[in-house]
Amino acid sequence: MTDSKILYGGDYNPEQWPRHVWEDDYAAFDKASIDTVTLNVFSWATLQPDEDTYDFARLDEIVARAVEGGRGIVLATTTGALPPWLAHQHPEVERTDFQGRRHVFGQRHNACPSSPVYRRLSAELAGRIAERYAGTPGLVAWHVGNEYGGFDGGCWCDLCATGFRDWLRARYGTLDRLNEAWNATFWSHTFSDWAQIVPPNMLSEHWRGPDHTAFQGITLDYRRFMSDAMLANYRDEKARIREHDATTPVTTNFMGMFRPIDYHRWAADLDFASWDNYPPGPREHARMALAHDVMRGLKDGAPFWVMEQTPTITASRDVNPVKRPGVLRLWSWQAVAHGADAVLYFQMRQAKGASEKYHGAVLDHAGRTDTRAFREVAALGTELAGLGDAVTGARTPARVALLFDWDSWWAAEMTDGFNRHAKYVDTVLAYYRALWQAGAQVDVVPTTADLTPYDVVLAPMLHVLKGDVADRLAAVTERGGSVLASFWSGRADEDVNAFLMDAPGPLGPLFGVRVEETDSAEPGVSNPVTLSDGADGADEVVSAAQLVFEVLVPEGADVIGTYGTEFYAGTPAVTRHRPGGDDGGEAWYVGTGLDDAGVEWVVRRVLGRHGLVGPYADAPDVELAVRSKDGVRFAFVLSHATGPVEVAAHASGVDLLTGRAVRQGETLRLEPTDVVLLREDPSGEPA
Repeated sequence: MTDSKILYGGDYNPEQWPRHVWEDDYAAFDKASIDTVTLNVFSWATLQPDEDTYDFARLDEIVARAVEGGRGIVLATTTGALPPWLAHQHPEVERTDFQGRRHVFGQRHNACPSSPVYRRLSAELAGRIAERYAGTPGLVAWHVGNEYGGFDGGCWCDLCATGFRDWLRARYGTLDRLNEAWNATFWSHTFSDWAQIVPPNMLSEHWRGPDHTAFQGITLDYRRFMSDAMLANYRDEKARIREHDATTPVTTNFMGMFRPIDYHRWAADLDFASWDNYPPGPREHARMALAHDVMRGLKDGAPFWVMEQTPTITASRDVNPVKRPGVLRLWSWQAVAHGADAVLYFQMRQAKGASEKYHGAVLDHAGRTDTRAFREVAALGTELAGLGDAVTGARTPARVALLFDWDSWWAAEMTDGFNRHAKYVDTVLAYYRALWQAGAQVDVVPTTADLTPYDVVLAPMLHVLKGDVADRLAAVTERGGSVLASFWSGRADEDVNAFLMDAPGPLGPLFGVRVEETDSAEPGVSNPVTLSDGADGADEVVSAAQLVFEVLVPEGADVIGTYGTEFYAGTPAVTRHRPGGDDGGEAWYVGTGLDDAGVEWVVRRVLGRHGLVGPYADAPDVELAVRSKDGVRFAFVLSHATGPVEVAAHASGVDLLTGRAVRQGETLRLEPTDVVLLREDPSGEPA
């Protein structure tokens, strides 16, 4: 990867266009300061018209034109969609869906990850592409596959059943251990032969969909297996690339918080993380920030790429609003603020047909360069070019960690007896949003991460406890730090079997509390929880808690919040424990679904103890994100507000986007979508 500037460009498909269009496109790219093109994402049928024939003539021209134009090249292995001939000759490469139906050719992400034919041919194609184009001037990265997952997030065919059994043998060794892990004596499920195990789907363990399973252990393991099976496809192709190119980084484009694939299981095989940023709505700035931080956390805080975003609209939804003026710039700078060293688009030119013909693009069907969208793309390109290498490689100086765990996500949402309206990502996002608004710099990390750099660790809905995570959380408080967990935490072990002890299981001593009962309610039904951290009640807040109501019994913890209604009115809902005494750390347990105001109240007290509430915390929708490089701090102040906001500058320095000198304490007037990128001066004077 180059570190000379933030890379700018995106998916380009010149194979869909005659040569004269290419020339128009590259002229437009020059106007927009586009320096990078992602090529060859979906060209398998063109490069390999049959099993024994390869034809690289067209791709040779495409790559040569990119080189001639001085562009950086991200070259894809083009294996994200099968060619028709492959499905016709080898129908077993097509997936079987969750309902047990074998699919025929169509769509994309349509290959069974366990198919030996698919694995052989996809790896062979990746190897031939790498052999031919390794060493190409401007080659900055290899792009394997595309958005792994696909419809239903996996396959349930006979090949996958065989692969699942092999995976289980490797994981458990013996059927006795497997039966123990799955608690198979329940409902007479004890397996006496590996061949008796079938994939859990609508024909076997499920009845009302993927989150309703008779055996959570079987389903959890199948999700782990499917994530690993697709990872094996990625590894196949990367290995063939490495036979011809030992140094150019290899990646694939993730999809942020995408449930079917545990990205933490993939992290070690990525040379850098990248993802496609398509938020579900226009006011999802905190959710985008969380997803950026999840991606950055995959590689221990190293910079990542935004491999795709839309310049205007996303064409895959029921309603597809256009990005309002300034939003593209704001969201792009937000990505950079959270660690992106590349901001790329899908797509560079709109396709003339098929499902994405109206998806947003840098160039529309007419190829115009006088549209609002193109002008905004070009203006952002100019800013990124002007910034140069100032922030490339810079990292986030976080003292707060938030644990994100796919096993807990999968397990909590398919466990009977709870409340299926309570969702893992919604819960995590509620706590992250409070951190985000408070201006805390946050690393989002797996449960295996080293927690020693952090003063504060949040673990919302940490349902599954794996390894020594309970001990490492306790160690945070032993050295004076603060830990927070929410309802349903500490309930199940790695096999998703319940701990045979009071909830929150092994976390009980840390939080000084036990859960006596867990009540649930329909959405819209609330129980007022009174939160107070002082004897005089001056700081009292009442939160409209919903969905989950754990009845807590303190065992050393102080009561911070109490329920207002139901038979458990007056009993604890939120507690704080100081396991080492008043001079040690704190462990907060939130046993209910507090509303946003309640979550913010708790989070700010946790942060405040460590001086981690930021300078713009009381300016709604004003974001502060910091990157640091060579001892220099770069502070991004971004306004997601719907109207003008005035704040006092938190530091002196220079706004690198305007050249304006800023003095600490002076008023910054931020219009909606405004961005300030302040190179801080530690002396307190503008540089």
